[in-house]
Amino acid sequence: MAQAMTRRTNSVRMVAIGSFVGTTIEWYDFFLYGTAAALVFSPLFFPDVSPAVGLIAAFGTYAVGFLARPLGALVGGHVGDRIGRKAMLVASLLIMGVSTTLIGVLPTYDHVGIWAPLMLLVLRLAQGFGVGGEWGGAALMSVETAPPHRRGLFGSFTQIGVSGGMLLAVGAFTLARTSMDPDQFLSWGWRIPFLVSGVLVIFGYVIRARLVEPESFAAMKEKDELPERPLAAVIRNESRPVWLSAGMRMSQNAVYYLYTTFGIAYLANSVGADSNIGLQSVLIASAIGLVSVPAWASLSDRYGRRPLYLFGTITSALFIGPFFLLADTGNPVLIVVGMVVGLNLFHDAMYGPQAAFFSELFSTGVRYSGASLGYQFGAVLSGGFAPLIATVLLAANDGRPWLVVAYFLVLSVITGVCAYLAPETFRKDIAAPSHRPAVRTPEGNLT
Repeated sequence: MAQAMTRRTNSVRMVAIGSFVGTTIEWYDFFLYGTAAALVFSPLFFPDVSPAVGLIAAFGTYAVGFLARPLGALVGGHVGDRIGRKAMLVASLLIMGVSTTLIGVLPTYDHVGIWAPLMLLVLRLAQGFGVGGEWGGAALMSVETAPPHRRGLFGSFTQIGVSGGMLLAVGAFTLARTSMDPDQFLSWGWRIPFLVSGVLVIFGYVIRARLVEPESFAAMKEKDELPERPLAAVIRNESRPVWLSAGMRMSQNAVYYLYTTFGIAYLANSVGADSNIGLQSVLIASAIGLVSVPAWASLSDRYGRRPLYLFGTITSALFIGPFFLLADTGNPVLIVVGMVVGLNLFHDAMYGPQAAFFSELFSTGVRYSGASLGYQFGAVLSGGFAPLIATVLLAANDGRPWLVVAYFLVLSVITGVCAYLAPETFRKDIAAPSHRPAVRTPEGNLT
């Protein structure tokens, strides 16, 4: 018995480490593109237009990566629910790593003309496909392996991988920018963070190759109880949680990219602040996120997922206006305060419990497909286009951010309604193989 418990503990720890490390590497790749889009892709790949149009074009290719995420979720969900969580996790890691490394060796517009942005677009689509299949597997591995009373905490290891990836991506760009002169950075220095991805992927592969499937999924696979067409099964039986989780993603995902991607460009281009201030403030918030995300997730294990999610939704909506007021001061301290409060105090209240919350909404046989679809469709509808939409709204309002604030408030209403309608799940038995859709009772519990 003691040996079995030791193996179980080691498995839980290995899954948590594997989810964190692998997700960190994948999101390093994904966020690296966003940072580059805000800072260097406009002059390198879209030089024959005005700076504002070039930035819109750069954010357009950034948004296209999100269009591929539902396709990655569809394929990843099928593979993850039919073959196994581990197989898709390894595949998505390799897809992301190869495409990111290739961006680091792309010729620019000056060398190959229109082929440069076209190749950039193709590789961004590959990135989107890879990350579309990633999150569901990493979240499920953590949540399905975790002790029932700590699913929020263990699920958050997937979420802090996002903070870790952002920390590495922004840190790599900051180091590259500050260690060379601007001409060197624009000429070749920006490529170094992309090339580093090739080394990180090897490290991530070694860790993920050692993972084992969660017991509940492995038992269903051994008994041949898995649905042959998990996508059809989730649409037929559990479509409501898909749409609820997609709606709950909208505010959370949009506010993250408004701060970390659009915010960097806004500070540099509209406020006229030192271009490194935006990077440094995101760097600080990402570092704090390594603590704040699991802290919020642990609270959700005690008090439930829905109350914290609603708190994060409402406070994020109320704070987006004050954030721009703080940003407009150009004061580095106030900018950091705004970023930390907006991300760590309010956004992370949604993001910390999210992996457990979304996973718990679905039954074992279709969990990968259901959670991935909701997560990625919500990302497309909000986060992927948030920097692009915000940039267009900013230009339409003569550089004033209040249309951006109004846009985010609309997304917040959608998220708040979906979070209110979602069932409370933190005490649910998620090992049950039933494909019956989740329904919330008047008391807020699942039936």
